[in-house]
Amino acid sequence: MSPEVQIIATCALFLVLLTAGMAVPFAIAVPAVFYLLLQGGLPSLNSLGLVSWGSMNSFVLTCVPLFMLMAEILRVSGLSSRIYGGLAKLVAKLPGGLLQTNIAGCAIFASVSGSSIATAASIGGVALPQLLRRNYDRPLAAGSLAAGGTLGILLPPSFGMIVYGTFTETSVPKLFMAGVVPGLIMTAAFMTYIGTHALLFPAVAPREAGPRSIHEFLAALVDVLPFALLIAGTLGGIYAGLMTTTEGATIGCTLAILLGAIFGNLTLRGVVDAMYSTIRFSGNILFIIFTAYVFSYAISFAGVGEKVTAFIVGMHLSRLEFFLTLLVLYTVLGCLIESLGMIVITVPLIFPVLPSYGIDPLLFGVVLVLFVELGQISPPIGINLFVIQSIWDGKLSEVILGTIPFHLTMFVVLAAVILWPELALWLPYHAGR
Repeated sequence: MSPEVQIIATCALFLVLLTAGMAVPFAIAVPAVFYLLLQGGLPSLNSLGLVSWGSMNSFVLTCVPLFMLMAEILRVSGLSSRIYGGLAKLVAKLPGGLLQTNIAGCAIFASVSGSSIATAASIGGVALPQLLRRNYDRPLAAGSLAAGGTLGILLPPSFGMIVYGTFTETSVPKLFMAGVVPGLIMTAAFMTYIGTHALLFPAVAPREAGPRSIHEFLAALVDVLPFALLIAGTLGGIYAGLMTTTEGATIGCTLAILLGAIFGNLTLRGVVDAMYSTIRFSGNILFIIFTAYVFSYAISFAGVGEKVTAFIVGMHLSRLEFFLTLLVLYTVLGCLIESLGMIVITVPLIFPVLPSYGIDPLLFGVVLVLFVELGQISPPIGINLFVIQSIWDGKLSEVILGTIPFHLTMFVVLAAVILWPELALWLPYHAGR
């Protein structure tokens, strides 16, 4: 069997297993082992023990369960409901009312959760009942939450950026900083769209009453205060270079427990529940990373990375054409596989090509996450679509319809970051001087 036929057979097996409904880690691992056997027979499996150890023996990865535990503590303590209530008062006067709160709430929660799924589920579970009860436009309400949830993988701390940094040995704190400005631009773009839509079509969002007194305004600020303290305590030290990502996550967990006990209703039972959820979620992520390392080893063993690099460079694509090619690739993958799967499968293949186009690894990390964001709300597999669908009584088609304008908004922000790389690169390099 020729090398070309082998790689085609391996990719076909991967797609067949995915479409058949096999769990992503196994859909990655089975073709990887199959490809190794095609390349070198049973002796090619001898190095899997070292690969297994190397995939998990990473100090950076220890922050994944810690950030997830922090988000779960906030959920079980009721603080995520509290921030939504406070933001609802603060932004109620803006056109779009509680729809604006969806985006602002997702942005703030994303700054402490690192997960799009956790962001969409936490804010969506609080917001959707209120939105439907007040007769907001159903597709727009669901779409704003599904799209707002994607901010969890762009705004730091981001699990996607942690995984990307682990695979490429890129500084995770600098990746976090690179995502700040594009994340804020995305948040502002979403809120601008909602405001414009609400002004043009007032029926989609009833007018909300803001704070009726200075006392209500201060009370709303107090509701948001725990998150401000958590963000400052967790990310402030990381950005200042005073602590590693894992140390920052540890401090974040400690602060989340203290704030949950002081401002929320955190109990010992809630802490135990948060730990169980963290174990399940972290186990899923780390298992995907483990199988992805096996996949990466398989393609490295066969020299596929070098061949892909030579093929792409040989096409003589311009920088813009290269990014457009990646857009098509990730759009297709987004319809088939969830976000972390996209990152761990494609990065070992694409990363070696970047120097040929003079693309900064930090910039590519942000662009990659934006591609993944699009995939998270792309049918049929877009995970955020199903998260929102699982917490309301509407149709999946309504959720998909509501995300279309946010899709277009993401394309605009993505184009801006590609055309003006300083949007992503100024902060990490300026802060590093």
